[in-house]
Amino acid sequence: MESLLFSSSLQTPAFSSQFTFLSNKSLCNPTTPILPLPHTEKSRFEPLLCAMSHSAEADTKPKETKLWGGRFEESVTDIVEKFTESISFDKQLYKHDIMGSKAHASMLAQQGLIGLSERDSILKGLDEIERSIEAGEFVWRTDREDVHMNIEAALTDMVGEPAKKLHTARSRNDQVSTDFRLWCRDAVNKIVASIRNLQVALVKLALKNEGLIIPGYTHLQRAQPVLLQHLLLAFVEQLDRDAGRLLDCKARLNFSPLGACALAGTGLPIDRFMTSNALGFTAPMRNSIDAVSDRDFVLEFLSANSIIAVHLSRIGEEWVLWASEEFGFITPSDSVSTGSSIMPQKKNPDPMELVRGKSARVIGDLVTLLTLCKGLPLAYNRDLQEDKEPAFDSVKIVIGMLEVSAEFAQNITFNDERIQKALPAGYLDATTLADYLVKKASYCGIPFRTSHDIVGRSVALCVSKNCQLQDLSLEDMRSLSPVFDNDVYEFLGVENAVKKFSSYGSTGLACVADQLGYWVSKLEINKS
Repeated sequence: MESLLFSSSLQTPAFSSQFTFLSNKSLCNPTTPILPLPHTEKSRFEPLLCAMSHSAEADTKPKETKLWGGRFEESVTDIVEKFTESISFDKQLYKHDIMGSKAHASMLAQQGLIGLSERDSILKGLDEIERSIEAGEFVWRTDREDVHMNIEAALTDMVGEPAKKLHTARSRNDQVSTDFRLWCRDAVNKIVASIRNLQVALVKLALKNEGLIIPGYTHLQRAQPVLLQHLLLAFVEQLDRDAGRLLDCKARLNFSPLGACALAGTGLPIDRFMTSNALGFTAPMRNSIDAVSDRDFVLEFLSANSIIAVHLSRIGEEWVLWASEEFGFITPSDSVSTGSSIMPQKKNPDPMELVRGKSARVIGDLVTLLTLCKGLPLAYNRDLQEDKEPAFDSVKIVIGMLEVSAEFAQNITFNDERIQKALPAGYLDATTLADYLVKKASYCGIPFRTSHDIVGRSVALCVSKNCQLQDLSLEDMRSLSPVFDNDVYEFLGVENAVKKFSSYGSTGLACVADQLGYWVSKLEINKS
């Protein structure tokens, strides 16, 4: 088998016969000749070879002394270094780390702790580092541990001595908390924008289905008729509370830890209000110990995300059920559906199934962080390095869930005929009939519980006759209560039932029209 797989004469679509495949033995044999790439093939592999060379260069550079290494006589082992690094994920904070460093350098210069020319060198160097990161040219080094040390060391390589003053009156403890708060603040804004896009998609879907009545459910059993618009707007209301929770969270997280240093603050004459203002924070955090150890803001953020995920999962469940043959209320377009590898007839609403499934990850991210924080003494502990990945994952997944839900909403059709056929079952107008008796008999004092019993017996009669309430004769009804009159038929049938709803927030035509108008205005939707 080995000789067949690695035969130099083997022809494959991906490689020409000019390539020699190497077996494990030939790889270990230093005398085995390795043929150079043909000129015609070289250009194809040049980017890959360059990337490999670039990566190898970063990995094979000799370890430098840690910026904190003054009191140590030995370097950490490779295993420890690999286990403790965070650059593989916290490099996402680079933009916010640079923002914080610029504000800190400007404050140090204002306070006379560094010179103006040193400040300018630092700011120029940070601009160049940001440019190189965004251009994909920056080499992230594991031996520099994290995003903060990578940027600071690169700045030192670039501008020299001024960079060594940047960490004056600053610890990585307050630095990372500052970066993370800035990142969360931006992430909140992105999620709120995605929520709004889904709300718009749902309102537009409601506008396209004016007057369509569907069965409303409780306990997943037929309950009362409702307008589809009313149900879609219920999702919009949930999402609006989600956005509100995020904005409340942003207001609480928007306080600056910068200048709290390791935990006790500093004796140097810094101006924490200056850096707070420069970074758009409301104010500096009052307590330096709290400033470096607090992760309430991330817990609250991921809690809000978890509630969003639960809401989206419920939408997903609803639409997955409705797309089933048993319901048949909606038909997703091919563009938002997938098929089966074995069953050629299948058309699956997979995006919404995955929305339902990915909610578990978002909830898990919150549980991870709660568990991480539950036993930590004050102040900062290295455990808190582990707060980033759950937050990064939560935000990525929630935004993806919101985006695909909006995409799905724009690519489904409600099957009016199938829904109309489904409406008669379940005696959806029974509660409206009970209301009729209360209204009709108010002058003679029939209480609702009595009317409830009368309608219950009316339903039982329908079951025995295999008919609907509106099919009962007036004589049948009067056999149950003399209060029934000819006008009872104005309350029976789902269309009549919906017309009778009038309370604020109900599924009545006028009420839903008001709700829809509110959201069209609030979301600035052009109905045309």
